[in-house]
Amino acid sequence: MTYIVDAVDNALKLLSYVAEHPGLGVTELSTQLGINKSRTYRMLCTLELHRFVVQDAQTSTYALGPQAFVLGVAATQQNTLVRSASRHMLALNQAINETIVLRVREGLETVCVARCETTHQVRAVGAVGNRRSVNHGASGKVLLAFAPAAVRTDYLARMKKMPEAPDLIALVEELDAIARKGYAVSLGEVTAGAVAISAPVRDMSGATVAAVAVSGPEMRIGRAEIPDYLERLQACADAISAELGYTGARAAALPA
Repeated sequence: MTYIVDAVDNALKLLSYVAEHPGLGVTELSTQLGINKSRTYRMLCTLELHRFVVQDAQTSTYALGPQAFVLGVAATQQNTLVRSASRHMLALNQAINETIVLRVREGLETVCVARCETTHQVRAVGAVGNRRSVNHGASGKVLLAFAPAAVRTDYLARMKKMPEAPDLIALVEELDAIARKGYAVSLGEVTAGAVAISAPVRDMSGATVAAVAVSGPEMRIGRAEIPDYLERLQACADAISAELGYTGARAAALPA
């Protein structure tokens, strides 16, 4: 027996898709979600009535409406992780003036749940709510390296079935190295020329619940800057973890 209400399920899927892919019309949304076009339109009209989405009068495309932002703000205020992380992320952002990002794992994806932007004109493009495959970028690698064994096994099994599967032995070795060091560094994996440094955030049980990262262009975050930024980032991750109740210690490993 299922307690899922199909109409609500489809409406929420539609709202989530608009959040992740703004600027699409009824036809595109209907096709992408596999929902009848007339039904998609009726759901959009209902969401628009309650201000969860708005329609651009000129292009007939949809984006999130003001009520969605109300929910977003409320979720941020009620989310213990984001609330605990915000002031520490802001302090690091103000100290080095680079973008600070907090990501969590949902299944085999990672989701950005908080960002503090740099004031520099040249910056990494991104937004809260952004999703991407786990193991994509420094934060993804941290979240996969510190994930339960079953999650890593599931991910590797899926990668093995890909037409052009990556070198799984090399990937496992990389993840093991990240777990030993306690951080990950990526260059150009998500955005060409962008550097990211990420460290795990733990809760009171010791489980890794998020990854906090510094990101910016290679011209500002070079080999000379990485050790200092990593030390600051790990201090930030430790402070957030402490607020979540984590009392364990980590080895302070700096890159050679």
